[in-house]
Amino acid sequence: MAQTCFNHEWLVERTDIVPAPEDLTLNGTHAKDLQFATVLYADLDGSTDMVDTYYWWFSAGVYKAYLACAADIIRGEGGVITSYDGDRVMAVFTGANQCVDAVRAAMKITYVVGAVIQPVINTKYPDSGFVLRQTVGVDASSLHAARIGVRGDNDIVWVGRAANWAAKLTALPGRPVRITKAVFDLLAPEFIIHEGAYVWHVREEAALGGGAHVFDTDYIYTME
Repeated sequence: MAQTCFNHEWLVERTDIVPAPEDLTLNGTHAKDLQFATVLYADLDGSTDMVDTYYWWFSAGVYKAYLACAADIIRGEGGVITSYDGDRVMAVFTGANQCVDAVRAAMKITYVVGAVIQPVINTKYPDSGFVLRQTVGVDASSLHAARIGVRGDNDIVWVGRAANWAAKLTALPGRPVRITKAVFDLLAPEFIIHEGAYVWHVREEAALGGGAHVFDTDYIYTME
């Protein structure tokens, strides 16, 4: 099996649609090429401390509420959920307005955490002292998709900068929504300036390599 995985001659098919595992062959060297796609990672912040401090059923409820709300928003903005990994969800956006769609989803997730989930927690568990924190990372680049695993138990691996950087962004310090310059450069004006004020804070981030800039914000997109 390992011998067949290492081959520079791959069957690569271009696509503008996020593939499902069944769109790729499991055995052999078959891949899908998305020449430009946007990846979003939404991640609970401090979930290890939560699990260590609170009852398991409380933590499970937080996971379920956060991931369900995030998933609904992502799908509503045209994103395709590609995986859940513990306390986070990954999604891929394609199309002409993919960066705007992904950032709007990130801002809506931030809004729902503060306006919907946290008030429910405060009402049901007023003495818990629990504050739900989360981060959303968004990057855009070319992506390749390949099918991994074994028959009956397999998934897709996403190869490309955006898949790695979007995840890395969630682990960096800063405001809840973090994006790269590749995403920022494709945003509509209303996502850059609001009521005359610049929405984003920008910094150079060594964790992403020399010269990489991260834009972060606590600006929300309301759903009322």
